[in-house]
Amino acid sequence: QVELVESGGGLVQPGGSMRLSCASSGVIPNINTIGWYRQAPGKERELVAVITSHLDTNYADSVKGRFTISRDNAKKTISLQMNSLKLEDTAVYYCNANFRRNVLSSNMDYWGQGTQVTVLS
Repeated sequence: QVELVESGGGLVQPGGSMRLSCASSGVIPNINTIGWYRQAPGKERELVAVITSHLDTNYADSVKGRFTISRDNAKKTISLQMNSLKLEDTAVYYCNANFRRNVLSSNMDYWGQGTQVTVLS
């Protein structure tokens, strides 16, 4: 079992920046996507940004141009640089890895425990 541990959340003012990091406790095989999701109070969890197995990046329209996802394979970490933060970015941010144990298995997910990001004026 691999654990994903997020760090870097907290309180920030509108227009500010924050960087989230997610560290994996081990190697995750056959990753389909790895990235960030978020869930605001009363809303469903939504994709923020992911890196695909082809090293493409996909962003939610609401964060394009403001957020940047990156991956460090050697350190087994991914990061999310968030700039020009808005009140509506307030949410719990979750690290996610969607993968297959082998070519015959179904897709599975590892989730981190989540880190709170609060944008408050």
